[in-house]
Amino acid sequence: MQPQPPSGAHQGTYAGDVSPELAWRWVQDGEAVMVDVRTDAEREWVGFVPGAVPVAWKQWPGMAINPTFDQQVLEAAQGRKLVLLCRSGVRSVAAARRATELGLEAYNILEGFEGDPDTDAHRGRKGGWRFRGLPWRQN
Repeated sequence: MQPQPPSGAHQGTYAGDVSPELAWRWVQDGEAVMVDVRTDAEREWVGFVPGAVPVAWKQWPGMAINPTFDQQVLEAAQGRKLVLLCRSGVRSVAAARRATELGLEAYNILEGFEGDPDTDAHRGRKGGWRFRGLPWRQN
């Protein structure tokens, strides 16, 4: 699957959306850096992708915007494109937009780490990084 340009209200505001598999291929090939924009608590409780750079978009308390996001994401890029991962692929769109405003080539990873909720409102059973069997760990 090739990168897809963002659609709707996000059109032209970041580089595009990529499947989890394509994002992982880019990371393995050294073309991209994966940035996990979930909170510290989410990574600790739900799991994380080994090697992903943790740069929370929002953080507790109050889910306030991370005041050091810009600096951290610029440092993480090191001249490579970014693939941004969140829980479901929504926060990572906002983070990709901001990274693009900073002059970086930033992509949203579709479905996020946990995917969409199923009919019982459970995540992890309908798409997402873990569902697709890509590398992850839990402490």
